[in-house]
Amino acid sequence: MCGIVAYIGNKQAYPFLIKGLQRLEYRGYDSAGIALIDNGELNVYKCKGKVADLHNFVGNNNKGGTIGIGHTRWATHGVPNDVNAHPHYSASKNIVMIHNGIIENYGPLKEELKKRGHVFLSDTDTEVLIHLIEDIQQKEKVRLGEAVRIALNQVVGAYAIVILSKENPNELFAAKKGSPMVIGIGDNEFYIASDATPIIEYTKNVVYLEDEEIAYIERGKDLKIKTIKNKSKTPYVQELEMQLEALEKGGYEHFMLKEIYEQPRSIKDCMRGRLSSEKGSLNLGGIADYEQKIVNAKRIIFIACGTSWHAALVAEYLFEELTRIPVEVEYASEFRYRNPIIYENDIVVAISQSGETADTLAAIELAKSKGATIIGICNVIGSSIARATHAGAYTHAGPEIGVASTKAFTAQVTVITLMALQIAYRKGTISATRFHELLVELEAIPEKVERVLKTNEKIKHIADIYKNVSNALYLGRGNSFPVALEGALKLKEISYIHAEGYPAAEMKHGPIALIDEEMPVFVIATKGNSYEKVVSNIQEVKARKGKIIAIVTEGDVQVKAMADYTIEIPETDEILVPLISVVPLQLLSYHIAVMRGCNVDQPRNLAKSVTVE
Repeated sequence: MCGIVAYIGNKQAYPFLIKGLQRLEYRGYDSAGIALIDNGELNVYKCKGKVADLHNFVGNNNKGGTIGIGHTRWATHGVPNDVNAHPHYSASKNIVMIHNGIIENYGPLKEELKKRGHVFLSDTDTEVLIHLIEDIQQKEKVRLGEAVRIALNQVVGAYAIVILSKENPNELFAAKKGSPMVIGIGDNEFYIASDATPIIEYTKNVVYLEDEEIAYIERGKDLKIKTIKNKSKTPYVQELEMQLEALEKGGYEHFMLKEIYEQPRSIKDCMRGRLSSEKGSLNLGGIADYEQKIVNAKRIIFIACGTSWHAALVAEYLFEELTRIPVEVEYASEFRYRNPIIYENDIVVAISQSGETADTLAAIELAKSKGATIIGICNVIGSSIARATHAGAYTHAGPEIGVASTKAFTAQVTVITLMALQIAYRKGTISATRFHELLVELEAIPEKVERVLKTNEKIKHIADIYKNVSNALYLGRGNSFPVALEGALKLKEISYIHAEGYPAAEMKHGPIALIDEEMPVFVIATKGNSYEKVVSNIQEVKARKGKIIAIVTEGDVQVKAMADYTIEIPETDEILVPLISVVPLQLLSYHIAVMRGCNVDQPRNLAKSVTVE
């Protein structure tokens, strides 16, 4: 959550800060602010609303200065308003700070500081931390960087912070624990951000801060890094692989629509260099060193949140079907709070688009402490989860800016499928013939998704009919049940229509009470082992006058005769259907949200990367 940017160098800071905040706005958009130092003056501008509101608020005020910090907020402590917006002042108003994360012990710290005469203007934990830093600086008679280090040894929680001082106009201090931070290294200049998206336009050389590290950034000098225990570290400079074009809308009205249409390419990129049906080969190099351990595993536990959790549910069907290894799927947000049973020979697979999900990172640390082997599946190279796991595989989907995940889901399911196939083949739980059949089927998926995207106008027509409903039900059986959950989540996230996903057979155990002539029921009814059962479930809905919108296999006659509307998808192997059937549900949600006037890319109350627990 929250987007952080900062700059120090020889150029004007404001253009980078405001553009960087726009790139990071998917991380939070409740309020925004910047601070700049120009000719010895510290100028702070902040307001409730989006980055565009901040830009208008700054207007013709002084935007000068070659050092500055900026922040776009997803509210945790304190409602979204001007006062709670970042940056926050110290008591003297000589120091300002921006912060992503939660300081869990801010309450006792605040009470102690109040006893010392500190007065707080906001409801945030951030203001408490910057007051503490200045208090230490004054009482201990130390430099600001040392005060930051001492203060961070006293706080409990997660943070990514950047600090700017009026009295130190040639220095920035940055630190992180549990929240991401990357430093771009330019020509006598430094760029700081929550992720690389604001930086790629200016430099490809970056340093990812590790937990409990502090960056001492001084104009005209090399980057210095110390731990909060005062141990010096050598910065490890990496080269970004991201392309600037991936961060632009490319002619689409919204990032979400662009990312839906990118799925043929992103799925293909997931498989590139890993799969060849012609050679009959499949190799996920990232898990090679742990392949035998996975083959021998008695249990695999998948941990994830949100859309990634739905991908993990698909993994349960895939792995149990192909590898015959028992699978459990856990919400990462619940995993560490229920004292789970974890064995040393367990394989724990963590799934996250951003690779920064706080709940998933916490679950990883718990599983590691019990001796389990941790495999990561994430999209962002160099992310915290990628560094915290023993091994893993990147999805290579490219940046996903829309808050509602689309291509991340299909990319995750693709990598999961590759992993399941590789382990099954090595284990001997599928035949060589079946293995090759599925390789051929997988390679055909991108072209089949392209064909689904060509049904967009029909989906748009259906969206127009149901755009004003208050509730919706999504049904699926087998590995289409997670797709039903994902379809319902997409509708909730971006159109604010209440929707629920259920296994189709469970409908008669409760949800059927909701069905009437106003209730649209979206059913994944593709050909497969459960087809006749799903047909029966559709008949149950029709008997209660419910409206059926069915995702069916091309050429289907039986469901088409019963449904109010059908959307056809190409025939494919049953275990790969989720990669195709989810696409029309993504488009349906998108068009309904647009027709309702919702902000598709920045739905209310949400943020892309959930870096707080």
